[in-house]
Amino acid sequence: MTWGLTFAGATAVAVLAASLYRVRLDLQASRRDLARKDAELSFALEVQRALFPRSLPDKEGLQFSGICIPARGISGDFYDVMRLPDGRLVFAIADISGKGISAAILMANLQALLRSLTETLDCPREICSKLNRHLHNVTDSTRFATFFYAEWHPVQRTIRYVNAGHHSPVFLRSSIQAKSNGRLDTGGVPLGMFPDADFQTGEVKLEEGDLLVLYSDGVTEAESEMGEDFGDQRLRQVIAANREKPLGEIQSTILEAVRKWSGQEQEDDMTLLLVRAV
Repeated sequence: MTWGLTFAGATAVAVLAASLYRVRLDLQASRRDLARKDAELSFALEVQRALFPRSLPDKEGLQFSGICIPARGISGDFYDVMRLPDGRLVFAIADISGKGISAAILMANLQALLRSLTETLDCPREICSKLNRHLHNVTDSTRFATFFYAEWHPVQRTIRYVNAGHHSPVFLRSSIQAKSNGRLDTGGVPLGMFPDADFQTGEVKLEEGDLLVLYSDGVTEAESEMGEDFGDQRLRQVIAANREKPLGEIQSTILEAVRKWSGQEQEDDMTLLLVRAV
């Protein structure tokens, strides 16, 4: 009986040891897999960072400040500012539906095509139509992108723009006496939803000191602990109270206000592009 118990105990110990050894091997494999995924994500993040403008123009009648803060390491938002050979400045912001790697891949694809189109086309409506058809062709019906695109013509001091389903930028005139052009919402539906969607072009003249703030919904939809959004109106109030400050300070103030409001982990990508006429 004693021998049987001893043998059974030894067998149990051997089985346990074998199980622990397998668990250790599985943990090591998991760690290697996790390390590989972390390395891939870090590489993807570095590639994405390289797609954002490394410097922003400030001598063609406009000043810029921009930032994109991903919620999950890599973003489906983007902003871009391009100086074109004919003197135009192009600036844009987009928010790709979804999150993570798949949204980031679409973001990079859309941005690459945008840069290619701006070199050959000078019609915002046509550029958005081509972007829309391309996005519809390469994705399923559930994927789309809200998009705001603008061209600055420094001689006329006007911007021609298309708002494809994006939040209307905050637009503050430098003088309360200046006539406002209202919300910059002329355009159409988000890109990629319908292959033959039509877009309209809006136009507005900017005077010295006029301020535009383009943003993604990660800013205004940041929720408080009570589930209340930060909201468009609160964003406008923060910008209006700080409008005379340098653009970088306004940007930092907005982000700090959103962080204090939410008081929790960031749930969505947050992107800002500030533009001031000088």
